[in-house]
Amino acid sequence: MAVPKQRQNKSRRDRRRGGQRKMKVLNLISCPNCSQPTWPHRVCPNCGHYKGREIITPKLKVKKAQ
Repeated sequence: MAVPKQRQNKSRRDRRRGGQRKMKVLNLISCPNCSQPTWPHRVCPNCGHYKGREIITPKLKVKKAQ
């Protein structure tokens, strides 16, 4: 069984593992109902539609009275 001859320092270890944590490109589509950017294959959080049907009623944003 292979055994390392010397211990690797933290920066070398983290550089090797860093490629898995890099930012991924967001794959957003526009909602056919409201044209807002949404994730594919999910209910639109803005209008609540999915595949042309209203699945949920969207939560209305309430403005605070000043």
